[in-house]
Amino acid sequence: MNTTDIRSTGLSRRGVVTGGALAAASLLGLGTSGAAALPSAVGASAGRSGTARPGLSSFTAVAASEADAVTVPAGCTADVLAPWGEAVRAAGPRWRADDSGTSAEQAQQVGSHHHGVQFFPLDDGAAGNRHGLLVIGHEATDPQLLGGGADKAIAAQGLTVLEVRESGNAWKAVDSTYNRRITGDSPVRFSGPVAVDGRSRGVLACGGHGVTPWGTYLAAEENFNAVFGTDDPDWRRGEKHVRYGLSADGFGHPWHRTDRRFDLAAREARPDEFGWIVELDPRDPSSVPVKRTALGRFMHGSATVTEAAGRLVVYSTDAEDGEYLYKYVSTDSWRRLRDQGRSPLDHGTLYVARISPDGVGRWLPLRHGHGPLTRDNGWHDQADVLVRARLAADALGATPLARPERVAVNPLDGGVYLALANSAGGSSCAGGAAQGAAAAGTCASGADPYGRVIRWREEEGGEEEAPSFRWEEFLVAGDPDLSADGAFAAPKGLWFGADGTLWISTGVSGHALNGTAAAYQAAGNNALLAADPTTKKVRRFLTAPRGAEVTGVTATPDGQTLFVNIQHPGERTARWGAPDAANPGAVSTWPSGQPGNRPRSATVAVHLVRNPRRKESS
Repeated sequence: MNTTDIRSTGLSRRGVVTGGALAAASLLGLGTSGAAALPSAVGASAGRSGTARPGLSSFTAVAASEADAVTVPAGCTADVLAPWGEAVRAAGPRWRADDSGTSAEQAQQVGSHHHGVQFFPLDDGAAGNRHGLLVIGHEATDPQLLGGGADKAIAAQGLTVLEVRESGNAWKAVDSTYNRRITGDSPVRFSGPVAVDGRSRGVLACGGHGVTPWGTYLAAEENFNAVFGTDDPDWRRGEKHVRYGLSADGFGHPWHRTDRRFDLAAREARPDEFGWIVELDPRDPSSVPVKRTALGRFMHGSATVTEAAGRLVVYSTDAEDGEYLYKYVSTDSWRRLRDQGRSPLDHGTLYVARISPDGVGRWLPLRHGHGPLTRDNGWHDQADVLVRARLAADALGATPLARPERVAVNPLDGGVYLALANSAGGSSCAGGAAQGAAAAGTCASGADPYGRVIRWREEEGGEEEAPSFRWEEFLVAGDPDLSADGAFAAPKGLWFGADGTLWISTGVSGHALNGTAAAYQAAGNNALLAADPTTKKVRRFLTAPRGAEVTGVTATPDGQTLFVNIQHPGERTARWGAPDAANPGAVSTWPSGQPGNRPRSATVAVHLVRNPRRKESS
């Protein structure tokens, strides 16, 4: 099946405020990126007093915007938290607006390119709605804005943990022993079938995320291939290099000239140590991140956690055009495994999806000895299958998809949703076919420039070797039938509130953002939208500054505050040009708004204004 089939076949800083009044009980709950069915989920209508209260559930949609600002509905305000470069501890180095900060300073400051974000309450009961930890993933860097060399870029990626508190009707980060950075240089541990020596270090390219029922954060390492390269003219790409997009050029990020871990021709090269799902305990400042290898190695776009019959389930995607959808299932009840001292993330089976045009999908196990994954075919053991997961999925005949990104699970009915951001079509989908995918016609013949969202329901009692699901198309981005209040393109992020409302965040690339195509003009800047799974009505809740994507979304347990990540404001765009060292604010100066200032990724806390007299600023 091809991506054309998925498009057409299936079962039936403070923000500028606009819009209307808010009236209904909050629709935002913990949600945990699809993990709302887990015991950690919290009902959406429970306010701090324990009764239903007005919340963020009913709003008049904000208009599409091309302004260099965050826009939210009337009655809400948006506090800027954790901007890139802010010291994580009170005694730490201050932000230097002229980009002269060092790598050592950056390692003590909030990282760049905010992506996955999760709120963990620190107090029990109602107090937990106003006090907790934020864990923020950092996906990439922009050399034009970051300044410095590879060592500073390595320090700007990874994770940030911050204690935050609402006080005086505003959210702020506070100094705390919990506050810390995990960077591309931090020690890490490997667990599961793939054994790595104890010298490994670095968490990179953190995109989507998940939350386990025992309260840890899962970071999805995504585009790690961008930072590997070599200047050795004798180096040649092997099959695995080609399939994982590793090249001598390193996508314009010459980290290999500073750190031999990233030099593909060096004995110290370690590309196999990146591209994993990484577990972190945010409540233990001494904990070391653990790379959970049973979940496979690829460009993880999601790490969405739920459970089925007591077993832990983790949905993930390989977030490139023409790649695959995956599901991991623990071998036994996650509670029983933990009682035995074993991690449910180490003991389980990884599956990849084969999706048919008739609305049926099947999960194919990436298990050594199964089907073509045998020693006779060159697969040494289970560790080899997981390190080369892309090639293993090719061999099984998985279905290439149109840039699969985030997965979310509806807490009310268990439906699973997948964002397909877009596809250039043609050769961009050649990954599986080029490696000999078993299913004929798995590559798209046509482009899907705007993307879509599909959904499915897992079938009970499926075959042991190929459990099944039934899928359908949910929303088509760029659809002219969408109202002006709900027009969007390039859906990348999905997150469910506890009442079953689906939140969609968009990530139109800079070359197309605010472009001349009607769909891009209607959508305006990237945005956060709310969708009703029953009526399919979509309304725009928040718009981002120029050049930015809207990435991670999370909420307080009572749903009164929504934390939203604004990633890379000021990035190069066809419409607004590009920043450079002389003019870093050429596209955006958010969040400061001051002429010439350097734009900064940040988290915004969107919440109700409980004191209408409070003065707002953009």
